[in-house]
Amino acid sequence: MAAKASIQKVLDFVKKNKIKFVDLKFMDFPGQWQHFTVPVSQLKTSSFSEGYGFDGSSLRGWKNISESDMLIIPDPETMFLDPFIKEPTISMICDVHEPATKEKYSRCPRSIAQKADAYLKSTGIADTAYFGPEAEFFVFDDVRFDSNAHESYYSIDSKEGIWNSGKEEGPNLGHKPRHKEGYFPVPPVDSLNDIRNEMVVNLMDLGIEVEAQHHEVATGGQCEIDLKFQPLLKSADQLLMFKYIVKNTAHKNGKTATYMPKPVDGDNGSGMHVHVSLWKKNKPLFAGSGYAGLSDTALYFIGGILKHAASLLAFTNPTTNSYKRLVPGFEAPVNLAYSQRNRSAAIRIPMYSASPKAKRMEFRCPDPSANPYLAFSAMLMAGLDGVLNKIDPGEPLDKDIYDLPPEELADVPSTPDSLSGALQALAEDHDYLLKGNVFTEDVIQTWIAYKMDREVKQLAQKPHPFEFALYYDV
Repeated sequence: MAAKASIQKVLDFVKKNKIKFVDLKFMDFPGQWQHFTVPVSQLKTSSFSEGYGFDGSSLRGWKNISESDMLIIPDPETMFLDPFIKEPTISMICDVHEPATKEKYSRCPRSIAQKADAYLKSTGIADTAYFGPEAEFFVFDDVRFDSNAHESYYSIDSKEGIWNSGKEEGPNLGHKPRHKEGYFPVPPVDSLNDIRNEMVVNLMDLGIEVEAQHHEVATGGQCEIDLKFQPLLKSADQLLMFKYIVKNTAHKNGKTATYMPKPVDGDNGSGMHVHVSLWKKNKPLFAGSGYAGLSDTALYFIGGILKHAASLLAFTNPTTNSYKRLVPGFEAPVNLAYSQRNRSAAIRIPMYSASPKAKRMEFRCPDPSANPYLAFSAMLMAGLDGVLNKIDPGEPLDKDIYDLPPEELADVPSTPDSLSGALQALAEDHDYLLKGNVFTEDVIQTWIAYKMDREVKQLAQKPHPFEFALYYDV
């Protein structure tokens, strides 16, 4: 049960602020926040041990209808005043439990992250893993899509999209970032600065520390807001709050935000570079006298990430659309190497600061479609496998990988080129995830089956609009 002081803090806040509703948020298996709401009269001290019942059979990847009853138990440490619900409402993030045993449900993504944290401590290597995700997103003014027996299409639009440079807008004022030139121009080219500031204010009002916000590389509304690194579970919780704030702030302003990895053809997709470091007793473990100022622990951690990268991508890049971003020739890295400063490597060692506390590795492959509980946990397990088995990451690659001659590039391993390839890699390489019962065989097999049946196979059977341009006249 949660600490009495944390529970009392929630109850006192409810009373002081005349809260009327409690919104209970929890993560489904694929990676979408779900919720239901109860009147505040239903919130009691016992709610934090007895929980609230719901139908688990209606959620993707979870229970059969014959065993559908489940519980969610709110974590009082995650309470926030929800800024988007009209009536005074607090939100809390919940863990999913089995009602008969009160044990945490093995497929609950948040419980997997909690087990990963516990496993880290059990190894004695470290007591805290810090994660700092940089989740990019697009803000559009209009989006339409459909797919059925006789048609399949999508249409996105943004007032700042370069494709609108010749549109009659009454008047068209120009100032639209060209393809791949959206990085850092001032307003009026950057038309979304005020909305991003509003997002930042909403985030800070909820206690989320923001480091910076800016326009990203792509035309048509690509943005980034950087959050301060946090321990694994808190970082994943805050990433979901971040998505919630961004989407609802955009919606409030008559716009729509998406974390889809590759919504715009011919321009950069949205990545989620993830910064990671290990600490023990408040001391950083990644600083040392090795390459780029790294310790042996850091280098072995990198070795584990690189060794298991293909299977990791099944969680860090879990959509078919993810692999429209991971293609050669763009900033998104497909070559599995590490380097200081070099952004064309899958793992970069940032060199902004010489402070040991700032020493970290940045995994650049992931994208924001990932379920953060699963992605961060899998990354931690891969890195720990590297440390425990002293996996050598090999020589760093301090060259522009995209300019390497073919014979040299052939020696650099590549990421899978499709979701099915990543899932196959996961099927063949997941023993490292099973340590400490963090991931279970059931979780792995259910994830693979769900992704193959619901996404890979369904997409493979559907005619694509571009195929008509290629093949209609055959």
